[in-house]
Amino acid sequence: MRIRATVAAVTGALALSALAVPAAQADGGFGDTRITKVVVDGDNKASVGISSPKTISVSVTATDDSGILGAEEFSLEGPDYGYFSTGKPTCKASSSTTSTCTASVLVDPKVDMLSNTNAGTWYVSAWIDANDDDYIWMDKAGSFQFQRASQLTVNASPEPVKKGRTITVTGKLARANWETLKYAGYTGQSVQLQFRKKDSNTYSTLKTIKTNSTGNLSTTVTASTDGYYRYSFAGTSTTPAINAAGDFVDVQ
Repeated sequence: MRIRATVAAVTGALALSALAVPAAQADGGFGDTRITKVVVDGDNKASVGISSPKTISVSVTATDDSGILGAEEFSLEGPDYGYFSTGKPTCKASSSTTSTCTASVLVDPKVDMLSNTNAGTWYVSAWIDANDDDYIWMDKAGSFQFQRASQLTVNASPEPVKKGRTITVTGKLARANWETLKYAGYTGQSVQLQFRKKDSNTYSTLKTIKTNSTGNLSTTVTASTDGYYRYSFAGTSTTPAINAAGDFVDVQ
């Protein structure tokens, strides 16, 4: 498999070969430097689709009694020999002892040759240097979910419909297949059918159903009042949560 070699300030490399993954290192350090927080992409979840590049941000907060001097490039490692390296972090002090160091990596599904088994729990490796020559190295300083982007549709019909008649609500849950660069149905997943009245801002759950072998959804409800129907998927470790846009039904 090809390895992208260029590493710039906001780009990185993905290696899907065992030869490309750095040798495992034990945690270590010297002095009182500590890593106190690691955040990836704001909420420790990063999803990638099939076409557009995705910039994944990484921030590592560290503390030392002398203050933080800087950080080495962060390494991100995951299942099936997944590996990224960020650019050189920029560190910003929040006090005389504490700084947050940030960097990012550009993931391009058309270039980086992701495998579907790369999705799952990934870990951030970080090396932080302090002003007094103390340092800390953590192989698993933090974790995040690297996910295959999801899509969810809904269609409620007929519309309009007479009160008391049956409404059929169909849809499909799909997720990125990084190997074919297409979206494919996500099978056997629990999805909630939700409804909100025309003048309300709140959805309530009517029932939970599962996707079939092609990711399709279909169920029926009884028409009672004007409102919006949508499907809602809570997500998994490999696929992000998503809500379909509501489909309005006029009940007459």
